[in-house]
Amino acid sequence: MLTSEVLDYTSRSVLCWLATVDETGQPNVSPKEIFAAFDSQHIVVANIASPTSERNIEVNSRVCISFVDIFVQKGFKVIGTARNIRRSDADFSKWSTPLEAMAGAKFPIRSVFVIQAVSVEPIIAPSYRLYTAETTEKSQVASAMQTYGVQRSSDV
Repeated sequence: MLTSEVLDYTSRSVLCWLATVDETGQPNVSPKEIFAAFDSQHIVVANIASPTSERNIEVNSRVCISFVDIFVQKGFKVIGTARNIRRSDADFSKWSTPLEAMAGAKFPIRSVFVIQAVSVEPIIAPSYRLYTAETTEKSQVASAMQTYGVQRSSDV
């Protein structure tokens, strides 16, 4: 389900966005900065300060998690089901291990959202579809770098 390309995008994305829904159908989208692909079926997300996501997952396990390389302007949307694994749960350390190194002592992990992928869809900027002849990954990176006012560290 989570191909090598999807795994690559999870590792190079700085943020992901986790969408959950409460019992009334009210959606919630929340940025997460500590997440990782766990294996070919699961993505794990550190619950550091996400009471709404936690509450929503308890009443409705269906979620969507999206991540995008902001320079290339491509990524993936993963639809799945989530479980909230608390520190007191026997398998907490199994799921939290890849996240603990990222969080360090600065961000205590309250629990881990374990997302089992059901489907995966690519996300691409509209330019790739609308301007196929002139839109390349290289042109998107150049445009994003200009927009964000950044340059490659090798260019500094």
